[in-house]
Parts: sequence; structure tokens; C-alpha cells
Amino acid sequence: MSTSSTVDRAFRAALYDTGDTALDAGASLLAADPAADAELARRGEEFVAVAWRRGWQPADVVRIVRRELDDVHVRLVSALIRAQAPRDDRPRGPRWKAQLDELGAGDAPRGDRFAYATAALELYRLLLRLPALEPLDEGAAPAPRDRRPESRVLGRIRALLAKAEATGFPDEAEALSAKAQELMARHSVDEALLAAREPSGETPQACRIGVEPPYEQAKAVLLDAVAGANHCRAVWNEPLGFSTVVGFAPDLEAVELLYTSLLVQATTAMTRAEAAQRAGGRKRTKTFRQSFLAAYAHRVGTRLAAVAEIRVSDDLLPVLTSRAVAVTERTDRLFPETTTTRLRGVSDAAGWEEGARAADDAQVGSRPHLP
Repeated sequence: MSTSSTVDRAFRAALYDTGDTALDAGASLLAADPAADAELARRGEEFVAVAWRRGWQPADVVRIVRRELDDVHVRLVSALIRAQAPRDDRPRGPRWKAQLDELGAGDAPRGDRFAYATAALELYRLLLRLPALEPLDEGAAPAPRDRRPESRVLGRIRALLAKAEATGFPDEAEALSAKAQELMARHSVDEALLAAREPSGETPQACRIGVEPPYEQAKAVLLDAVAGANHCRAVWNEPLGFSTVVGFAPDLEAVELLYTSLLVQATTAMTRAEAAQRAGGRKRTKTFRQSFLAAYAHRVGTRLAAVAEIRVSDDLLPVLTSRAVAVTERTDRLFPETTTTRLRGVSDAAGWEEGARAADDAQVGSRPHLP
């Protein structure tokens, strides 16, 4: 029997029947035929390539595999993505390449043959059922300017925020966050000035940012607030656990940095608030944490909206307006139909009060007036 025939039989048994018995039957066929390994891997790379054609990106696939399956499947799909990359014939931009770099190195996990075949078939079941996503067309975005100086600035911002989140001294964290925010604001102003003085034809891009459980609804609200304050638009895909953020490249990077930092600050503050609640003899549950994060997102959103209302000079107002229109048009093309949803599960008054207080203490910074 040919190796291709073995894989075909295993796929017919396991991929199109969701029962455990069918999965075991398919895995047994593959485990009994070591010569089928290469063909099994080749088919896996084909599944990955199909995911790209359906609008998925490397980070999206890894995120959904991590969410739905186990670490062994994450390692396996990462190895498939790395193996398929040299044969990917579409132009890819820097964000795609960065996602590949984040996969790291390493081979696909190998245990006993039956366990490996089972993991592969479980992964392929998931890849086979991935829905089509809005194509971000990241590789088609023009890159008219050399962005290396920007990368150095963003690298400094990331380093400062990492130190702020790691230190155990609040005063040091505040000083580091303030410096990072100062650099971020200056970077944004420089971009606006450059766009006004040297029109480049640059267009809005889009990226997907994971909104992970638990309490993903409150986290999506926080991400939406951060996106709006940075001249971007965010659209949440609740079933698949991410938001698509549309904006110009420097603003997208600012959104990712600030959202991640605020989540760290919120988690730290929530842990501290829960400890105080327990010390007072009050046992808090999921409702406390949900209400805490909901209040945090609401209050931070209010603060960010106020920060975003800055005066601009007459020469910069047209370029900012045109960029806002371009972002809206790109968002509408990607998502012609969207719906709104109400925030659920906010019923703990103490959690709301503590979350609002933590938001008031959060380091969101302010942008200086544009010259």
C-alpha cells in the first residue's frame, strides 16, 4: 500500500468523523506505517497554506490552536508553519515575518507513533474547519519610508514598559512608564509632522490582537478604548478570540504596546485588590474580577478619550482628518456589517469601585499639543 493511500485512509477515518473511535482508527493506520510520516507532514503544510488563503496569519493560527487544543499541538503547528514558510510564494510584510520569528526554533514533538499520529489528526481536524477571515493583505501595504529609526524608538519603549511591569517599586514603575509614554507621544507627533511635510501614499493597515479569556468582553472594551485614543478602529471577533485593529502602522504599534501594558497593570491591581478583600474577610468570586475589569476598561477609556482631545495646528488638521477618513473607509471595507453588544456580568459593586480606582492610578500618559 502506498504512503499516500495510507494517509488518505487515515484522513477518511479521522478528519470527517468527529468521534474518538474514528480518530483512533486513523491514528492506528498512520502509526503502523512509518513511511507515511513525510506525506502526513506534507499534507499538514497544505492545510497551513489553505489557512493563509482563507485570511489567517501565523499568529492567528497559533492562537486558535493554543485556545482549542494543547501545547503539543501548538508545537506541531509551529513546526508546520516554519516548514511551509520557504514555499510560501505570496509577498509578506514585516508583521508577518515578525510572527514567523516569534515561533522560535524546534522540531515537531515526537512521542510514540500512535500519540504523534493522534496529535497530528486532532490538529488537522481543527485546521480543516477554520472559517474564512477578512483578508488583511498585509504584504500589499506600501513601505515608502525606511522605518529603522522608528524601530529603535519602539524598542526603547518596549524596554521601558518591560522594566515598569517587572519592578516591585511603584515609584520606579511610574517613572519608567512616564518615560515610555513621553517617547510614544513624541514618536506619534513626529509621524504626523512627517506625513504632513512628506506625503508618502501610505495607507491604513490592519492587525489582529488576541483578546484572551477569561473576562474577554471587558478586555475587548479596553482594547477598543486604546485603539480609539490612538486614531485606530477595533472590531472584536468574540468566537475566535481576537480584535482586528485598523490604523496606520505607527499607531497600530502604539495600540499593541499600550494595551499590553494596561492589561499587566490591571492584572496587578486586581490581584492586590482581591488580597485586600480577603484580608477584610470578604470572599470574592468571578463576579468581583469581571466587575473590576469592566470598571477599569470603562474608566481608562474615559481618560484616554480626554487625552486624545488635543489641539492641532491648522497645517496638521487636514492630514489628521484625511488619515481618520482613510481608517474609517478601510474598516468599513473589511467589516461592512458589525453589531454592538452590552457588557455582561457586571454586578459586584466592590469590584467596580476597585477597578475604577485602579484605572485612575493607571499610567496612560498624555500627548503634548502638536506644534
